[in-house]
Amino acid sequence: MPIRSAHPTASGRRRLLRGAAAGALAAGLPGCALPVREPPVPRYLTGTARVLGVPNERFRPDQPNGFEAFDAEASAALRRQAARRGIARTSDLSGLNLLAISGGGENGAFGAGLLNGWTAHGNRPVFDLVTGVSTGALTAPFAFLGSAWDEKLKSVYTDITPERVAIRRWFTAALFDDALADTAPLFAMISEYLDDAMIAAIAEAYDEGRLLMVASTDIDAQVPVIWNIGAIAKSGHPRALDTVRRILLASAAIPGAFPPVLFDTEVDGVRHQEMHVDGGAFAQAFLYPAAATRARRDALANNRRVTPATAWIIRNGRIDPEWADTTRRTVSIAGRAVSTMIAASGYNDVVRMYFAAQRDGIDFNLAYIGRDFTAEYTVPFEQAYMRALYEYGFERARRGFDWTLIPPGAA
Repeated sequence: MPIRSAHPTASGRRRLLRGAAAGALAAGLPGCALPVREPPVPRYLTGTARVLGVPNERFRPDQPNGFEAFDAEASAALRRQAARRGIARTSDLSGLNLLAISGGGENGAFGAGLLNGWTAHGNRPVFDLVTGVSTGALTAPFAFLGSAWDEKLKSVYTDITPERVAIRRWFTAALFDDALADTAPLFAMISEYLDDAMIAAIAEAYDEGRLLMVASTDIDAQVPVIWNIGAIAKSGHPRALDTVRRILLASAAIPGAFPPVLFDTEVDGVRHQEMHVDGGAFAQAFLYPAAATRARRDALANNRRVTPATAWIIRNGRIDPEWADTTRRTVSIAGRAVSTMIAASGYNDVVRMYFAAQRDGIDFNLAYIGRDFTAEYTVPFEQAYMRALYEYGFERARRGFDWTLIPPGAA
């Protein structure tokens, strides 16, 4: 099976990865005082910690019952949908549309263009479940709320500049800080778009029985965390809006390049802090945990009716390999190895979702950047590149996107 990657000429991204690799290599050297934090959640209590105290605010494999709570949340959402429509059984719902949006940095412009072009084509569905990781987490709220938010989604990916994402720190940051760049500008941009009106709209959609999930990685516990954005929005907690903004920032926090996001928690009356980084450290895209469809699998096995479902996967990257002339230097080789692992992980995530969909009787549809897109960029988040990629995704979807039904190499 071939190894796949995100972009054939991503020289700027390679420099970013090499810088992060250099920071990792330098971490073992003696230095000055490092950034401090509250104590982490103790090893055997990580699954019990909560941020806002909302019972269903997130799902993680180290909490009691693991991801079975995700299954319960999905079932409750289906019951809300059925009740609103006057349908007695959830299995009698006409159909479900599930959308997963992957990470990919500046390549998130592809997914934004595709979604808006889909609107222009005229057959974009209302999504019952939207999940996002990294740049996909930034797209997910707009995709979840529907076509009325298309102009704002376009602005996020076409009006952006590198300066609105991060501020490069001094070279000593590799030794004495928590990242090579400061993402205060990105948090400001997230806060500009994710306002009170958006959080209220997300809460309303949650009431309708639709779910919005974003993934980050608890780096201490080495586990993925799936945040239930709709439930947080619906909670009315005074810190709900700020917490959702910080979740999106955490999901996009490339380890080493961007600072981690700290979440205050309390366990048995003792204050702790969790450290979260890019959800892509675990998976670059996801639909649902494998354990969350046990009831559906049982129904299929016993020939009982299940709600028809369609999965739409937006891979903000390529499937074809990226060739590069790697310099015979430690940092260059380490950076190339990291980019190769990320590429392989992204491809494997797609294949994993495909086989899960096949197992669960869900139609599978995949979109990714094709070889016909040849624009290049020299620095991450270059505006000209992102605008060109947005238009590429938009035009392909406006004409009627040719979704891939089987990932290349999976058959």
